[in-house]
Amino acid sequence: MSTLTIRFPDDTAQRLKSLAQSRGLSMNKLVEQLSAHALSAWDTENHFRAMAATRDIQAALPC
Repeated sequence: MSTLTIRFPDDTAQRLKSLAQSRGLSMNKLVEQLSAHALSAWDTENHFRAMAATRDIQAALPC
């Protein structure tokens, strides 16, 4: 596991703390979840870009 220091503007940090509290999460867990969502969206985008690059509609469609 890695340690990462992230700098946010004070207002953003406070809003993230409020969001974490409202969900019953630590800041660490909140950032972990938000990162997982962002990576999932990125993976999906890359998958569809790769499928579009093949121009093979049948291969892009689910079985």
